[in-house]
Amino acid sequence: MTYPFLKGHGTENDFVLLPDHDGVVHGDLDPTRVARLCDRRAGIGGDGVIRVVRSAVLLGRGAVTPEQAGSSVWFMDYRNADGSVSEMCGNGVRVLAHHLVTEGLATTPSPDEPLVLGTRAGVRTVVADPEGGYAVDMGPARLLAPSRVGVSGDHHWDAVGVDMGNPHAVAFVDDLDEAGDLLAQPSYDVGVYPAGVNVEFVVRRGAGHVAMRVHERGSGETRSCGTGACAVLVATALADGAADAADVADGPAAQVRYRIDVPGGVLKGTWEPGGGTTLSGPATIVASGTTDL
Repeated sequence: MTYPFLKGHGTENDFVLLPDHDGVVHGDLDPTRVARLCDRRAGIGGDGVIRVVRSAVLLGRGAVTPEQAGSSVWFMDYRNADGSVSEMCGNGVRVLAHHLVTEGLATTPSPDEPLVLGTRAGVRTVVADPEGGYAVDMGPARLLAPSRVGVSGDHHWDAVGVDMGNPHAVAFVDDLDEAGDLLAQPSYDVGVYPAGVNVEFVVRRGAGHVAMRVHERGSGETRSCGTGACAVLVATALADGAADAADVADGPAAQVRYRIDVPGGVLKGTWEPGGGTTLSGPATIVASGTTDL
């Protein structure tokens, strides 16, 4: 069977997009197919796969809940590179939005008419960023239990646990090189993260400015992670005293903004009074074609 695909990225967090609007091409999206597509030597290559499918199709099959789909026309059916299901991908949401707009499947989103997308972490709304790219309402953060993460045997750090629809452990380090090559999953507390965790290593670059590296569960080190950037935003704001850990659900007293440098570019994160987070950044489609993988 030959079927269409696109390749896109957001700050070099790259994805294979599979247009499957009526859910008839890929069935339940077999993990083996996902892994083949994401293989960087024998496949197309990517940190994950996004199936572009109508929310009504997945609702009708009982594959998603009404809360996950909301009023959305389109659903981000996302898989990690190893084929495992992921709840949410902040960079992937922007890439999906850009694809829908450029293909005429959605109008350019604005604050008055945002693009509503379904995800397994719940509905996400997208607007065009006046500075370029897209801004995504990433929803509120939720704190998880503090824990420890480690690499290369004896290197361990305290980590702030932040749930952005998927789990993150954020560790502040003196130098990003301390994280090593990140080829292997960093050690983590399975009791806190029974389904695995994304691990971010963070350094400060200046006031309102940090840099990060990330190891994503199911994908390895990636050039960027949108939900991870939001987790870093919240963890850094807490460390800077902008909000109290007990009041994370209510957000900071005043808007907090951070520039977050990732290996693949720059993201902008905002944490609002009331608890909502917003992530802004670019999105690009770089290729399209057909494959029989």
